Amino acid sequence: MSAINRLEMIEKVIEKGSQDPFVWYARAMELRSLGRLEDALHAFDQVIERFATYVPTFLMAGQVARDLGQIDRARRYLEQGAGAAEASDDTHALGEIERELGMLRTIL
Repeated sequence: MSAINRLEMIEKVIEKGSQDPFVWYARAMELRSLGRLEDALHAFDQVIERFATYVPTFLMAGQVARDLGQIDRARRYLEQGAGAAEASDDTHALGEIERELGMLRTIL
């Protein structure tokens, strides 16, 4: 199945009212894989608005913002994600987020 077909399928599930954070996250990831980075970042924002504790979103949003050259925005996502990871005791995600923050420091 192509990324476009997966995206269409995911969007139909969302249109039906899905409240599963993974479905919304998967939509953003498909947009990213299609190279639609601005759309992906908007979709990650939607995940954060609806499911503020869904930790993986923050790392991916930070990476996309970084790829778009939006370093301050990337840092904000990652710092927010670090807080969410700490609150949920997700040490693995916290480690990944901290590594990404470290990489951002080398860009500046």
